[in-house]
Amino acid sequence: MKKTLLSVLTAALLASAGAVQAEPLKIAFADNLSSLDPQLNNYAGDRSAGLFFFDMLVSNYHQKLLPSLATEWKNIDENTWEFTLRPNVKWSNGDLLTVDDVIYSIERIRHVPGSVAPFTSYVRTVASVTAKDANTLVFKTSVPNPDLPLNLASVPIVHKATTEKATSEDFNSGKALIGTGPYVLESYTPGKGFVAKANPNYWGDKVLWDSVDYRYTANAAARTAALLAGDVDVIDKVSVSDLPSLEKNPKVSVYAYNGLRVLILQPSFNPSPNKYITDNSGKPLDKNPLLDVRVRKALSIAINRDAIASRILQNGVTVANQWMPEGSIGYNPAIKNIAFDAATAKKLLAEAGYPEGFKLTVHVPSDRYPLAPETVQAVAQFWTRIGVKTEVQVVPWAVYAGSAKKNEYAMSVIAWGNGTGEASYAMVSILATVNPEKGLGASNWGHFSNAQFDSLLAQTTKEFDQAKREGYMREAAQVVSDEVGIIPLFHYKNIWAAKKGLVVKPLSSDRTVPVMVTKE
Repeated sequence: MKKTLLSVLTAALLASAGAVQAEPLKIAFADNLSSLDPQLNNYAGDRSAGLFFFDMLVSNYHQKLLPSLATEWKNIDENTWEFTLRPNVKWSNGDLLTVDDVIYSIERIRHVPGSVAPFTSYVRTVASVTAKDANTLVFKTSVPNPDLPLNLASVPIVHKATTEKATSEDFNSGKALIGTGPYVLESYTPGKGFVAKANPNYWGDKVLWDSVDYRYTANAAARTAALLAGDVDVIDKVSVSDLPSLEKNPKVSVYAYNGLRVLILQPSFNPSPNKYITDNSGKPLDKNPLLDVRVRKALSIAINRDAIASRILQNGVTVANQWMPEGSIGYNPAIKNIAFDAATAKKLLAEAGYPEGFKLTVHVPSDRYPLAPETVQAVAQFWTRIGVKTEVQVVPWAVYAGSAKKNEYAMSVIAWGNGTGEASYAMVSILATVNPEKGLGASNWGHFSNAQFDSLLAQTTKEFDQAKREGYMREAAQVVSDEVGIIPLFHYKNIWAAKKGLVVKPLSSDRTVPVMVTKE
């Protein structure tokens, strides 16, 4: 069926609410940037930054697919799609967008040098992309993929001529930062942030904020202090400990929304001995106890999630029993909440052959997920109480990401964004059997692998009937729950605060970009 959608994205997100502002909009954001190369790493901070400068063929706005660089798309047959390019779109250097730029962008995604969190899952089913004519692209998929437009809503389109020989440093310097998005780079300081100004060649409506000062501020208290001092106008990932005072402050507005991002623990399924799992005397075990589902279940039910949510996160989260939140596409309502039961946890450990427990080290990034180190410290206490003496190592993200990807840790931590709004995104990226050639399991750091799950993923991928697709997703959620393939803890709420007079309305995920900010 031909799928032609009205171009309402700019009306919803980019419409000007008055004259262009003389003063820059100042935003303090929490997620650090690894690069301004929009295709390098599929990180929250990088993706937010990418939305300043680059566009996708399709936009995903609260699970509604809207035209962007493509004005329409249609499904020709099970393995063929056609996309029509928006005419007369200019790159920030004045060049016209061409079908060659899109073809190159899709191919580049597969082999971006230095990527540790690749975007390959989004193009894993793309067998080929060709130009039917100067304005039409034909996508052939290796298997039927009803989600191709949704997948392409996460693939930034880059300028071929500039990008072909560019390095990450070329993007960071601005040399290769040629985009079609609403802003262009004025300056960038790694580890501190960047200043952007309105792109005069932008194809959409004129942006409200002519200049944006985008400041990386890792510490939540420092972000709050900057807002209260008037140094910034908007902050994201507001600390739950600051919420009560901010909500009472007449000079501040708080905007809180239930989020999609889930904090989970990923047990390692590597059968080889791991230096981070030992017996109580510190000697390596001859086998990995986490391979036993009874051990994984014991660890899961030993955690008092309600206590963590109320005492550490101060109810700034919702307790999770699966990777998708209630009400989302693929959420399985038949899965029961994970009851805290330390006594049963001890029995399960004994049944698995560990009546005296063992020693375990959990690794968590220090500078990535709000209150993740504090949460994991609490988890460690719960586990120690059932005999699994747990140490927590807090590691800078720059070190953590590479080691987690290599499955070096016994227990890793990830906060998965579920940015597409439905379950298959995580199925492909954090739960599918790891297969880089097929774009599967890019962030499956524990290397969970289950044949039944993989079969359900294959069925989900090719099924065009939405009800059947969601049925497969729910079955997959049950499989992961039964196998304790991951240990879900909670879903973050997305919380922003702004100076009085500004309104923050989120995109479909927890990105923080200036088009979200308008005036009352």
